[in-house]
Amino acid sequence: MGNYNLQTDDELFLLLKKGNHRAYEVLYERYWAILFRYARKIMQNDEEARDVVQDVFVMLWSKAAALEIQISLSSFLYASTRNSILKLFQRGKVKDKYLNSLAEFLEQENNTTDHLVRNRELARRIEHEVASLPPKMRAVFELSRKSYLSHREIATRMEISDKTVKKQMANAIKILRLKLGTFFFLIF
Repeated sequence: MGNYNLQTDDELFLLLKKGNHRAYEVLYERYWAILFRYARKIMQNDEEARDVVQDVFVMLWSKAAALEIQISLSSFLYASTRNSILKLFQRGKVKDKYLNSLAEFLEQENNTTDHLVRNRELARRIEHEVASLPPKMRAVFELSRKSYLSHREIATRMEISDKTVKKQMANAIKILRLKLGTFFFLIF
């Protein structure tokens, strides 16, 4: 299988359900720091937050084959982290002083979390669509949008004409606009 980092969460989760360790590693790298920051913000304790996130990933690995997720994987991971924290609160394993602020925090955080998840999924979708462009077109597009090179600089670097660069860019933009719709204009 190609580059696992270009796979969507859903594709990686399907591989994980079959016991693919590399898919698990990519999901771990993709979400560990985000979930840790989320847990630490609620718990205000690095060690406890680290333990909660570790438990979520242990559960993901050990139960992946049996898990049937009806929501996005990122939403599932956030919910699992939140539920693990709530269980700790219920068992009294977390300091009482945080109980009062938990409900208020979760209400505030829900909006932020949903926004972050949507942004992350949109960024992943864009990267996936750019990666699926024909190789030459993708190279021209990335040199223009990521390396900020002019059409002339791209033409020189790739040893093609300015006209070819312009045509490749126009085609890339047309394809991405079709696949990404209105979000395309917000980003490019």
